[in-house]
Amino acid sequence: MAFQFSREAYECRVKWFTEARFGMFIHFGLYSIPARGEWVRSEEFIPKEDYDPLINEFNPTRCDMRQWMRTARDAGMQYVLFTAKHHDGFCLYDSAYTDFKSTNSPAGRDFVREFLDAAREYGLRAGLYFSIIDWRHPDFPHYGDKQHPMRNDPAYGNENRDFNRYLDFFHAQVKEVCSNYGKLDLIWFDFSYDGLRGEAWRGTELIEMVRSLQPDVVINNRLEVSGEGYGSLAECRPMPYHGDFVTPEKMIPPHGLLDVEGRPLVWESCVTMNEHWGYCATDNFYKPAPMLIKQLVECVSKGGNMILNVGPDATGRFPQQSLEILAEMGRWMDRNGESIYGCGPAGMEKPEYGRITRKGNTLYYHLYENTIGPMPLPGLEKDKVQAIRRLADGTEVLLSTNWVHSDYPDVVFVDLGPDPALPDTTDTVLEVRLKD
Repeated sequence: MAFQFSREAYECRVKWFTEARFGMFIHFGLYSIPARGEWVRSEEFIPKEDYDPLINEFNPTRCDMRQWMRTARDAGMQYVLFTAKHHDGFCLYDSAYTDFKSTNSPAGRDFVREFLDAAREYGLRAGLYFSIIDWRHPDFPHYGDKQHPMRNDPAYGNENRDFNRYLDFFHAQVKEVCSNYGKLDLIWFDFSYDGLRGEAWRGTELIEMVRSLQPDVVINNRLEVSGEGYGSLAECRPMPYHGDFVTPEKMIPPHGLLDVEGRPLVWESCVTMNEHWGYCATDNFYKPAPMLIKQLVECVSKGGNMILNVGPDATGRFPQQSLEILAEMGRWMDRNGESIYGCGPAGMEKPEYGRITRKGNTLYYHLYENTIGPMPLPGLEKDKVQAIRRLADGTEVLLSTNWVHSDYPDVVFVDLGPDPALPDTTDTVLEVRLKD
């Protein structure tokens, strides 16, 4: 039977995702030991014989999944995503198809099971990242591949490699995680490139299998694209393996994303706290919490999500800088999360001093800096305003009657008081309730 796309089923499936808005990505694996990022094997051309022995050191005794999930929840995140398997082929679960897995390491643990159990305990939606490439598998292309560690070494030619045999292995592993761990809310495949896209992965067969086991799971678009590109749903020609959402990486689109017929696309900006996904001991270029809060607001104001990454170290602990950033974000979210969850674009021009998010008849003006005199709230009509409150503490905010803005009778101004500093110097949120 030919594939038929159901807009109604699709919108039902992604509803929770578009309301959650804020998630945590966790990159963890053998690469946490060399601590030079998750691409270390490719970037440093490390042969299998030198990389594989890291499994004998993998024993993150300080890894406490409940603590991880508590940190995510307290930061205001609504969903979490964990690397079940990255490009190096190391599995953080008990796969029947490889010995290169965490249960064969000194840790002896199924980290995927621990992760999912803890996420559910803390009321978080949970999903798994799964690499569709595997640098360790003998049938995956080596020499001449775009990023394989042995791509430049002719001794690793591809003459006896059978890509279909690799796909059988890849599909079998995906079936494992879809079958053995209960309901998954999210699957994040990574990634397609060059001629390896869509049906090259036997994509129709793969997604039919996934949806038979996890009918409600939300799936990203990287069976078709990499971090760039939107995919077939955006082209309004959805293939059976279409992504449910678009995945811009380490950037936020300049505008909200639309399909070719003008409908809003579901998207998620995946963002690192520093410059790496996996733990990198020398990377101290952390983005400050106020910057990340504003980036989250930017995503929501454009109709997108933000998933923020943490790379635990080899002991299984979140870096101290990450914990401090998440704690600060959590304090802001505790008071202002209503301007994020379930919100989207306001359909109004962005003000000079910040951004606007919207949920139904409620507008949220995010004020990043104060003005001289009363604060203008562009886009409002005075007789449509029911009430204005400071979201963080419910304080009433009065409409201004000051003479200084009498030349602008069509603009709504509010009186924030005499203090030139905003109550929250990162982002003071005004909740504007409109009349029905």
